[in-house]
Amino acid sequence: MNISDLKFDSNGLIPAIVADFNSGEVLTLAYMNRESLEISMEKRLTCFWSRSRNELWLKGETSGNYQHIQSIIADCDGDALLIKVIKDGPACHFGNESCFENPIFEIEDAKEPFSVDGLYRLILGRKTDPKDGSYTSYLFEKGLDKILKKVGEESTEVIIAAKGGDRREVIYETADLMYHVMVMLGEMGIKPEEITAELSSRHVIDKKVKQEKMV
Repeated sequence: MNISDLKFDSNGLIPAIVADFNSGEVLTLAYMNRESLEISMEKRLTCFWSRSRNELWLKGETSGNYQHIQSIIADCDGDALLIKVIKDGPACHFGNESCFENPIFEIEDAKEPFSVDGLYRLILGRKTDPKDGSYTSYLFEKGLDKILKKVGEESTEVIIAAKGGDRREVIYETADLMYHVMVMLGEMGIKPEEITAELSSRHVIDKKVKQEKMV
């Protein structure tokens, strides 16, 4: 499908759902016209049409929170777009990671699917709003040296488990290590997506190296 196959509405617009490329989290809903879509594809950055300002809007131009496009997918009717991005910062102009932060209806006992971002938000919550009896709050209270000591201890536990060939133990100890690394990141103000972005850049470089070797 190409741009000419898309169905823009009577105002020349098409809704664009923006989602995080790595986590799948829905970040925002905006609108594009043909020009903004063409700019987005050319720059590989999301560019929308602002209905309130009646002008083109390159996301991140003023805030620095650019959204780097990884794919643009049309729905089956060609009248809506799903854009997967790697973001430089919060998607919402209020500073939230996603624009969808206001629940209207929820099933009380429904559990949010596990995600690294969700765990990180929970960990940060224990830092900004400490709770009695919380191990995470305890680690933040003790400071970086204590956290680093735990990261070192858990790294050793992973090595011992792997050396022993116990698959289940390796999984258990690796989970402990990853949790403590997340606490360390939270203490240092490093977001998981910064790590993901670094890994992603290495993945791209690795592809280029392989292609060069083939040539």
